[in-house]
Amino acid sequence: MKYTVVKFISPDIEEWQKDLLIDELGSIGFDTFEDEDFGFSAYIPSSNLSIQAIETTLLNQVDNYQLDYKVEDIEEQNWNILWESNFNPISVDNKVYVRATFHEAKPSYTYEVIIDPKMSFGTGHHQTTSMMLSYILENDFKGKAVLDMGCGTGILGILASKHGAETVVAIDFDPVCVESVEENKILNNVTNIESRLGSKEAIGDYKFDVILANINRNILLDQLEVYKDSLNTSGHFYLSGFYEDQDLPIIKDKCLSLGLIFESHKHLNNWCAAKFVKP
Repeated sequence: MKYTVVKFISPDIEEWQKDLLIDELGSIGFDTFEDEDFGFSAYIPSSNLSIQAIETTLLNQVDNYQLDYKVEDIEEQNWNILWESNFNPISVDNKVYVRATFHEAKPSYTYEVIIDPKMSFGTGHHQTTSMMLSYILENDFKGKAVLDMGCGTGILGILASKHGAETVVAIDFDPVCVESVEENKILNNVTNIESRLGSKEAIGDYKFDVILANINRNILLDQLEVYKDSLNTSGHFYLSGFYEDQDLPIIKDKCLSLGLIFESHKHLNNWCAAKFVKP
């Protein structure tokens, strides 16, 4: 597959500003990011590159700092093999071990989740994913109907299944993610996950005891009412993909207006995950 690299050059971008920009770039097709002295490089399949989409993203995101970008085509190579070489297993709360097929098994852990990486989404390495994994480990999922929204590789749904969930519906708008869920559930001997392509409309009339949504602030705010309507009474709602300082108060206010009760939150490097309950 042919890739294009876009080099985002900024002398004064803050780390949190870079994270927000990377999050938005991911929503328009960029799938791998690399820190650089000048800022960062972002990689995208050449067929998905849209200069207009980049310009729109920068117009909406870049504020109070300077930023330039340079587009460069690069030679074809096997990007999954290149990325796999930098993929290391992780441990969460000393209970779950997330690894790829080419890593050694560690049966001493309560749970082992096997993820074959498709570039860089949903492997547990990002702070938001690891906090959501921690929330799953801390709470009772036995017999629950679970929605994994913005599922990526399906890592959250797979752990929920291993942790006792009766059924899991995994939804993502990216067909590569849906394909990845199907592959990874086989690797993990999980049979109770149904993957669906789409967004909030793919939820349909299903009702859930638990909803997991690791997306971003703007999408969450847009879809919160749908999640609330899809959640059973006394159901639990875990969400992440946003910042503690800038975003959590906005998320809490919106959830409160919908009748959801804030119970707790976690934070890691200013990233945040939160738990709400539907009374």
